[in-house]
Amino acid sequence: MKRYLVLEDGNIYPGQAFGASASTIGELVFNTGMSGYQESITDQSYNGEILMFTYPLIGNYGINPDDSESSTPSVLGVVVHELARRSNNWRMNASLDDYLKENKIPGISGIDTRAVTRHIRTKGAMKAVMVDEVTKNTVSDLKNSTLLHNQVETSATDEAYTVPATGKKVVVVDFGLKNSIIRELNKRNCNLTVVPANTDAKTILDLNPDGVMLTNGPGDPKDVDALEMIREVEKQVPLFGICLGHQLFALANGADTFKMKFGHRGFNHPVRELSSGRIDFTSQNHGYAVDSESLKGTNLEVTHEEINDHTIEGIRHKIYSAFSVQFHPDAAPGPHDADYIFDSFIKLMEDNDKEKAKNEKN
Repeated sequence: MKRYLVLEDGNIYPGQAFGASASTIGELVFNTGMSGYQESITDQSYNGEILMFTYPLIGNYGINPDDSESSTPSVLGVVVHELARRSNNWRMNASLDDYLKENKIPGISGIDTRAVTRHIRTKGAMKAVMVDEVTKNTVSDLKNSTLLHNQVETSATDEAYTVPATGKKVVVVDFGLKNSIIRELNKRNCNLTVVPANTDAKTILDLNPDGVMLTNGPGDPKDVDALEMIREVEKQVPLFGICLGHQLFALANGADTFKMKFGHRGFNHPVRELSSGRIDFTSQNHGYAVDSESLKGTNLEVTHEEINDHTIEGIRHKIYSAFSVQFHPDAAPGPHDADYIFDSFIKLMEDNDKEKAKNEKN
């Protein structure tokens, strides 16, 4: 069946329908990963977006029950050049087509994704819609539409829950977390309490945590009401932010964020640690970044930068035991170069405990 990908600037790309029925308006973005389509589709950071894969063949190993980054995907659509006619993997329990139908997500194949990606890189990410029929009002309706805001409300947990272990007590503030973050903290034996995005500082500190983690999540960080909580928590316990958590940490400490032209979405982004010169290839998924000029006059300093465009990839507080990174050290999917960042968080909590014990002894 015919389906069309329509961009707000009037460009129309014909293709073939798969997945659920069409008519989904969202921001069209592209991901450059060569694998990991299941993890990307189930990443809550794509809430409100139509996800286009630049790798030409998608769906060849199906969908399996273990690799999802969230239980309910919130991506608004999937665009591919070629949908695999047969999926084959011993772990799979559904094809990509069936999975999208089950979760009411439309897809379109047969698109020249290379051409569309080049267009977005030139013009910037923009509104798009999938339709089964183009009418004279399709483009004008698209231009007049409004994109989703504050997607964190539909991506984060509504109720607190625990993931027990015997190590450090960590409160994880969920803005749309990936399961891989939980797995990485679990590997380090952290005793986790996951709380909703709107949890206040008192509630968090009453849990007596050794540290607090700010997760990834979708949308504009300025839509999220968490800055006062961050300002209170960072004074008391070590704090670590990833992706949206990184942007919120920056905003809470007087810096600013901006919307990028087309963002970073893929698994091959080179990041330099400024203190050592170490370069890691990282997994990333974000359309906003911290403004480097806005750090002047704050208590924040840059720790990491993206090599290609020199955007900020990591910051730390000059006074408090708090830091954040824009990339995903949990790397699901993607390279595991930067998973040592979780170890840095553990060490920060251990050092804080030693300092507290020293002060109590004196």
